[in-house]
Amino acid sequence: MVVVADTSPLNYLVLIGEIGLLPKLYRRVVVPQAVMDELKHPGAPEPVTEFAANPPDWLETAATEMPTAGSITGIMADLDAGEIAAITLAASHPDSLLLMDEIAGRAEASRLGIRSTGTLGILRDAANAGFVELSSAFQKLQTTTFRLPASVIAELLAEDALRKGRLRD
Repeated sequence: MVVVADTSPLNYLVLIGEIGLLPKLYRRVVVPQAVMDELKHPGAPEPVTEFAANPPDWLETAATEMPTAGSITGIMADLDAGEIAAITLAASHPDSLLLMDEIAGRAEASRLGIRSTGTLGILRDAANAGFVELSSAFQKLQTTTFRLPASVIAELLAEDALRKGRLRD
């Protein structure tokens, strides 16, 4: 399985100090050059640009042939270059997993038959594997610009509590 990441999950995992979860969960993550460019953008937070300047061995940058401007229609027309490149790269690999937070981008990925998850799903999976304490990770995430839907957070924390209860039984 090829795991392709968009900018947002990498950005937020760096900011909360949990970027090391990705190789634990997926071993290797691939990003298109457009995503690496976004991570290195001067407007990106300093920890993110530092991460992108010296990427770890498990993060691979791949050249991606971008669709021509005239061929981008529908939802794709509303996405940024990194999101389009990530979806395009994921679509080129059967059985890929796309890491993306953008709702419209995930909808397009689903339409194309690409499985996806976002920052919250990554943290949930890491908690299920025993790699992170979910409530602590969510508290750190709240110190960033990540928009946390209260209902989703409550649902994930309830699911985590239920899982922990089952583990104790």
